[in-house]
Amino acid sequence: MTDDLAPLGITGATGRLGGRIARRLAEAGVRQRLLVRDPSRAPELPGSTLAQASFADSEAVASALTGVRTALMVSASESPNRLEEHFAFVEGAVRAGVEHLVYISFSGAAPDCTFTLGRDHYATEQRIRARGLRFTFLRDNLYADFFPAMVGDDGVIRGPAAGGRVAAVAQDDIADAAAAVLVAPTDHADATYTLTGPEALTLDEVAAIISAATSRDVSFRPETVAEAYESRAVYGAPDWQVDAWVSTYTAIAAGELAEVTADVARLSGHPATSLAELLRRGGSAY
Repeated sequence: MTDDLAPLGITGATGRLGGRIARRLAEAGVRQRLLVRDPSRAPELPGSTLAQASFADSEAVASALTGVRTALMVSASESPNRLEEHFAFVEGAVRAGVEHLVYISFSGAAPDCTFTLGRDHYATEQRIRARGLRFTFLRDNLYADFFPAMVGDDGVIRGPAAGGRVAAVAQDDIADAAAAVLVAPTDHADATYTLTGPEALTLDEVAAIISAATSRDVSFRPETVAEAYESRAVYGAPDWQVDAWVSTYTAIAAGELAEVTADVARLSGHPATSLAELLRRGGSAY
């Protein structure tokens, strides 16, 4: 179990996933130090204190994590500088004397994985290893909660996913698994888990499930890679972000997100939530 004298360091508490984890830990009576950029947005949770720090500020991170032995590192918001921010956070944690980082990574993280942002996750994992920290890597599949947001105004999901499958995972399941790791970190030292849903679905199947849950006519329309870039050009997003959007689909087409594991059940003690059940519960990113 966690050291009663040392709080857990928790990042991301103002976000959807980190907030879920922090609430579960509070309900379990675990002491937490919430590292936030904007204290005014931090949740008020029993047993928690606040420390202000951004990932990019190693000095602030080191100060905020002093006295913390185990910390949750929720990956920073997507940006062209995210990897540098991750490295700075790791350095701050080392300077503070943190012993164990629980890092929210990505399924199939590798230096050459198709999903471009997955490469940053792999590099972050390698930096944590290289700095001699104990670690637990929670490699999450795509968030099932975000599937409804992928549906266009015309009821169509578009992307170059072909007939590939994706074992998307509910954010609540990730939070349950992460909380279980954080309350007993030594049981999961130097372990890597891949958190998935209970089944791997094609986007045609995803569309059918959303249709059934919402009484809306939703379908999937495959695109070529060129068509995907053209259809997303209207958003005026930077190249790195469009690459990430498109590669989400090409990673599905390549079969890199199809693995189904029992890690959610192993860590949380309950079965992984299906997309149909998530939608029945009203689960959504928005």
